[in-house]
Amino acid sequence: MQLDLTSHRALVGGSTQGIGRAVADELAQLGATVTLLARNEASLRQAVAELPRPQGQAHDYLVADFTDPDQLASRLQEYLAAHPEGFHTLVNNTGGPAGGPILAAPVNAFRAAFEQHLVCNHLLAQAVVPGMQERGYGRIINIISTSVKQPLAGLGVSNTIRAAVANWAKTLANELGGSGITVNNVLPGATVTQRHTSLIEKRVEQTGQSVDEIEATMLRSIPAGRFGQAAEVAAAVAFLASPAAAYINGINVPVDGGRTGNL
Repeated sequence: MQLDLTSHRALVGGSTQGIGRAVADELAQLGATVTLLARNEASLRQAVAELPRPQGQAHDYLVADFTDPDQLASRLQEYLAAHPEGFHTLVNNTGGPAGGPILAAPVNAFRAAFEQHLVCNHLLAQAVVPGMQERGYGRIINIISTSVKQPLAGLGVSNTIRAAVANWAKTLANELGGSGITVNNVLPGATVTQRHTSLIEKRVEQTGQSVDEIEATMLRSIPAGRFGQAAEVAAAVAFLASPAAAYINGINVPVDGGRTGNL
């Protein structure tokens, strides 16, 4: 099975921590040269320095804030002008919207999340797809959520926006499938990250239950009986980025220990 990514270039969003960082590590370990994309330059410099280099890769980074789509588009165009080789793989990943009941969400929360997730994903795709089409190879992988298949309680804005991203991705997959480019979504379940911790802390505030009580309730819904690790999500992303996954296109891949209650 061809999993070697030597000579490949990958752009990974939200890649200084959590799932994004694990994805960057895995792609680098398979030989890809990785460009990290996030807003904190100090964290980016540290993360780049720590990435694996089994093929002597020269990893780098791009500073941009997903809350400012215009800035993101401008800085990416500047980067591509200086690096015309472009990218083989784009991993769209950014922090999720704040939790809470959907009726309580202010309208601006939907607007902000739509720009941060769907609009930024779209701008990134528009920038990198022409290069993928020229070489006849491309992978666009969106880190979304199992809420695409089954909405999650207390995540009203996130459920809404994640579904929009999934439908955007399926449409894009259909349009690009004949040019050697695949578009797929990876749907993490309850995965040990900073966001996972913050959501549990919010439930503690809302319910008065302890962390252990909330975690026990969550684990009862996961057949695997444990929370996922970021590296396990990254492994699914890396496979989809590889030549071995060339005929997998336009799908949602839950990585959730079996929690999602539908096919």
